Amino acid sequence: MVAMTHPLTRAQLGALGEQLAVDHVESLGWRVLTRNWRCRWGELDVIAADPVERAVVFVEVKTRSGDGFGGVAQAVTPTKVRRLRRLAGLWLAAQSGSWSQIRIDVIGVRIAPGGVPEITHLRGVG
Repeated sequence: MVAMTHPLTRAQLGALGEQLAVDHVESLGWRVLTRNWRCRWGELDVIAADPVERAVVFVEVKTRSGDGFGGVAQAVTPTKVRRLRRLAGLWLAAQSGSWSQIRIDVIGVRIAPGGVPEITHLRGVG
């Protein structure tokens, strides 16, 4: 990975974090089904298929430039998990495929100025 040397805008930071998260899940052998799926009630960052577990995984990506707002676990509140579950249900209702498992994961990406990005992957948060 490449160290970041100059500040990024919030949008650039988020886009970079999401791309790093996608690279991470693809390195696990997962297939990305869609990114930034939106409906009137919100957005799902990444939806991927985990072929080993035959699971569809809804990935919430949290990108930070430091630890000022807490870690990955603190970033996804019970309210956020409920919203993700609702959105996942809406996405699933529109699909024709079936999966053995459905899971919500959180991938935290910390991109400190001048540092190498760090990825934290929490499986099965909701």
